Amino acid sequence: MIKGVIFDLDGVILDSLLIWEDLGARYLRRHGIEPEEGLNKILFPMSMEQGAEYLTGHYPLRASSLEVVSGLREMLRDYYFDEVRAKEGARELLEDLSARGIRITAATSSPREHVTRALARNGLLPFFEKIFTTSEMGTSKHAPDIYNAAAAFMGTQPSETAVFEDSLYALKTAKAAGYAAFGVFDMLGEPDQDGMRRTADVYVTRLSEAVGRVN
Repeated sequence: MIKGVIFDLDGVILDSLLIWEDLGARYLRRHGIEPEEGLNKILFPMSMEQGAEYLTGHYPLRASSLEVVSGLREMLRDYYFDEVRAKEGARELLEDLSARGIRITAATSSPREHVTRALARNGLLPFFEKIFTTSEMGTSKHAPDIYNAAAAFMGTQPSETAVFEDSLYALKTAKAAGYAAFGVFDMLGEPDQDGMRRTADVYVTRLSEAVGRVN
């Protein structure tokens, strides 16, 4: 019986993956520069600092790489604070879990301030008892530490805890650690959806499909 749920936020609860696709292009356009085709694919595997080095090295920007990083971070912050919306079905699922007394936490790789403001603006923050972040824990989702911390906070065993993820590597981590693995589709997320289906105990294309299935 599931007594607690741990949600990833980006691509699961928050419809926020678009900004990670076009942050560099947004920055260039803000400075009157048209980005090259496929810039998002070039920048995607890079850290923000590496991306800034690429932008200053390939475009006529009147800014140092440190200034570009600062600008990118400011745009990212503004996006979470002012633009990002909840994914379809998020409120319905959270209301269902809450009504059934199932405890709810979050495990995210995004900055706490960003996701907290986004959840609050969408009216979803009260559903979450606690938000755990990989940066604050000094870990990544290649290890189950963040899920274990969330489950310990809720007082649930892995077998009593569901983890919702849109990334295959994170879903595999949770599954290997004994958690009930719920795979969530996002059109801008994991490219290996067949792998998601094979790994997940439950796979959904919309969060509303999970209502009543967290048992």
